[in-house]
Amino acid sequence: MFSFSDLFQWDRFITPTIIKTFYWLVIGVICLFGLSGIFAGLTAMAISPFAGFLVVLESIAGVVVGVVFSRIAAELILIVFRINEHLGAIRDQGGGMQ
Repeated sequence: MFSFSDLFQWDRFITPTIIKTFYWLVIGVICLFGLSGIFAGLTAMAISPFAGFLVVLESIAGVVVGVVFSRIAAELILIVFRINEHLGAIRDQGGGMQ
């Protein structure tokens, strides 16, 4: 984890530490919106069964797509920080261009 003093020093990034928490928060929000869409589709089935069924299917597909894209976004952020770490290690080894 990170300590409170890390917030005021720029020696260490805190984003890689907290990105997993934000990822799970986004997953929770996506699931809540998906459940909301499913319930809206079930209520719409009383008026038009086909349209309600389509809303339910779109909600399920939206949850799946949202989870996949949020995972991709979180991994892209982590990749940027890993690239920075690897470049720092190369620089520390003296493998830079002269």
